Amino acid sequence: MRSLASLLLALLFLYTSVAMAGGAGKGIGLYGGEWSPDPMSEYWDPKSFYTPRADLVEGIYRGEECVDCHEGITPGIVKGWRASRHAAAAKPVLCDACHGADHQKIIFPTTETCAGCHEKQHGEFMDEKRYGFPSHALAMERAVDAKHFVDKPKAETASCMQCHSVATKCDSCHTRHLFSAAEARRPEACVTCHSGPPHPDDETYYSSAHGKLYLAEGSKWDWSKPLAKGNYPAPTCAYCHMRGKHQVAEKAIWKFGLREVNPNTSENMVKKAKWMAVCRDCHDEKTSAKAFSTLAKERKRAWTKLYEMEDLLKDLRSGKVITPAPGQRPAYPADFVDSIWPIIRIGFHEGQASAFYNVSLIERLYFEMWYFDNLGAYKGAAHGADELANLQHQKMERSMKRIRAEAARLRRPGKREPGDLWLRGEYTDFNRENN
Repeated sequence: MRSLASLLLALLFLYTSVAMAGGAGKGIGLYGGEWSPDPMSEYWDPKSFYTPRADLVEGIYRGEECVDCHEGITPGIVKGWRASRHAAAAKPVLCDACHGADHQKIIFPTTETCAGCHEKQHGEFMDEKRYGFPSHALAMERAVDAKHFVDKPKAETASCMQCHSVATKCDSCHTRHLFSAAEARRPEACVTCHSGPPHPDDETYYSSAHGKLYLAEGSKWDWSKPLAKGNYPAPTCAYCHMRGKHQVAEKAIWKFGLREVNPNTSENMVKKAKWMAVCRDCHDEKTSAKAFSTLAKERKRAWTKLYEMEDLLKDLRSGKVITPAPGQRPAYPADFVDSIWPIIRIGFHEGQASAFYNVSLIERLYFEMWYFDNLGAYKGAAHGADELANLQHQKMERSMKRIRAEAARLRRPGKREPGDLWLRGEYTDFNRENN
């Protein structure tokens, strides 16, 4: 019976995915039929959205001619290119090598464009996919395959794609047209995206001993040196996460802190050995092992708190006291299943859905604890910023207090109506018509 139910659900999901992909929109992903790209999307995902313009200058040009013309039109671009290794090569890599020679069929480079010369780096980058989420190579899929992506206003989807475009082009880390490896080795290349409440890598790194040394002395370091032992007085994001490969997922154990992980599986023990090898560039084995032990203890401490609150929410769900209840809240536009079989989202199951709008207050409180406080604690512990990790655990405890208070309120006798806020409103109506 369970097998039949699973098969029916799988077929229903397949039908829904195909139906959504074939809708009126021109987006990409599982729900591409339900959203339309922003004009900036052609820069963030050129392979999917860029269309050459027939109204541009006509003609087929050599790279030297492109440079001569663009020195007057876009001198900043040419200045960046002249300072690059592309320009300094024995046989310079000119504009037409990346953009094409036909001006009416100009292309925006993708990762595949760069792979024409940088096959090793591209291959290592794409190899990230075998580790699953989170990874740079799957970042765009992570955004556009989420059902809540199509339920968000344009300003928010644009913000998502700006960082998630790291999967679709190389200039997220290597700024055009300089494309300097030295630039990408500096922390600023990473904190452009890795900042803010869900992933405060900037704050936690700069608060660590490594980050403080970088802030004090980094302007004097020779960033042209490769990421190798002895070349840098302190590690940066790229030194630890990319040491040895052009990717960040090979050594990642904790899955961004969003899921409880057993660090002692055979796979994670292999990854741990790779991490510790990097640590031993500067530290002895005992110090490196202590850092991993501290992180494992912090994660256990965090998940004890998260599971306690998740159990509380599940108890409220079983008692049917969470409002708005299933069926009282609007389903996501792409969620055909939820419109027929509505489910209250609690815990990791569709946990990110609670970042948005069709949820009760207590679900939102849990989400913020899980996604903001918890991740802040994890990032602090992972980067050696113990004080920040402890402060985030204090935030988790305050969140737990608020969740318990809301649970007590919900359990009081009396009728609890969800109200129109969850069914319709200015935000919901505008978004339904404009995304």
